[in-house]
Amino acid sequence: MTRRLLLSYLSLILLVLLTLEVPFGYVYARGELSRLSHTVGQGAAVLSELCEDRIEHGRTADIPALARSTGSRVVVTNRSGIVLTDTRTTAHTTGQDWSAQRDIVSALRSRPVTGTTRDGETRAEVFYATMPGTSGGTLRCAVRVVSPLTALNARVRDAWVALAVLGLGVLATVTVIGLSLARWITRPVRALESATAQLADGCLTDPPDPDRGPPELRRLATSFTHTAARLQHLLRAQEAFASEASHQLKTPLTALRLRLENFEPHLDPCARPSLDIAVGEVERLDRMVQGLLALARLENSATTPEAADLDAVVADRAEMWTAFAAEHGVVIKVTGPDCGRVWAVPGGLEQIIDNLLSNALRASPAGSVIMLDREQGANGPGLHVIDQGPGMSEAARRRAFDRFWRACDTHDDGTGLGLPMVEQLTLAAGGEVSLHPAPGGGLDAVVHFKPAHML
Repeated sequence: MTRRLLLSYLSLILLVLLTLEVPFGYVYARGELSRLSHTVGQGAAVLSELCEDRIEHGRTADIPALARSTGSRVVVTNRSGIVLTDTRTTAHTTGQDWSAQRDIVSALRSRPVTGTTRDGETRAEVFYATMPGTSGGTLRCAVRVVSPLTALNARVRDAWVALAVLGLGVLATVTVIGLSLARWITRPVRALESATAQLADGCLTDPPDPDRGPPELRRLATSFTHTAARLQHLLRAQEAFASEASHQLKTPLTALRLRLENFEPHLDPCARPSLDIAVGEVERLDRMVQGLLALARLENSATTPEAADLDAVVADRAEMWTAFAAEHGVVIKVTGPDCGRVWAVPGGLEQIIDNLLSNALRASPAGSVIMLDREQGANGPGLHVIDQGPGMSEAARRRAFDRFWRACDTHDDGTGLGLPMVEQLTLAAGGEVSLHPAPGGGLDAVVHFKPAHML
């Protein structure tokens, strides 16, 4: 954010500098050239009048000295375009016919000409002014005055350099000021970001300073600190409730079950089925309370995922559940390629597989097979828990992850918290879980994990 703010400041200042300095430099260059044009043109006009006067009175011998007195290169031709004098010492143009040169042609037609060109010998850029020498409507000569642009170009170049140095100085100053301003603005934002990360981890140890930064960010820091304190208080209260409830509810439920069981010797045999149902409901209530408290603890705790060996955990849980499945006449098979290490919350991978196997075993008829099929898919390592039970409808699959939800046609003693816990554990490690119909009937519970090499 600091970089973006600084770049925005510098971009704006650079735009302002270009808008001001480029036109200024251009106007300065044009002004310098205009002044030179006026000076050279005016000198050429005066010189042409003097030369015309000398020619009119037959004093052409005075023209070379008159031309050399200007300090510039001067070429004078008569009315036929024949060069009378050329002040360049290295030139031998006297007597040559220049009537074909465009500026001389224009001047001999009484049209003054000015412009810039390159010297034919030195290749330097020069400014020339060619003026006709006329008197009383009679044209007697043409005078060309040539002035080098070296000094003018040097002044213009120096002006551009000065403008560039000034612009760089302004940019450097704005950089220092903008960096300080950007840091002053973003420092509270970074503090808020750090505090948010701490709060996400479960404990705000370094709250943002409400006395630093712009007023808006100060108010935001104050509001955030108040909200964080309130949220931490609520989380601690909820955690305390979950911890206390687990102890307070466990004892009454155990006592209630024992009292119900103590009624068995004193009940009429025809009432014993009702007693068994009541004891079963108490046990189911106990499992529901334990599952709900476990889910609450999972949601309240900020657990950092860690790498776990999916293949080893799958093999271990399959071996553990094999004996229990055999009592129900169900076989558990592990298939698919090795998937390696995946991200999972501590102990979460075992809970995911246990809950899915428990659900699959309740739905599987005797003589069926539960498949633990591993895969390396486009979405990362995956585990399919496939049973051969009655399966679930599309509407039931959409609601299966709701808490306490149970299919209306089920008769098992589930609590409706297994799949919500699976979803919570999977999402906490960056994975995803979904339910699909299995080929040939049954349910395919698919869990995709994030590979451990991904950050």
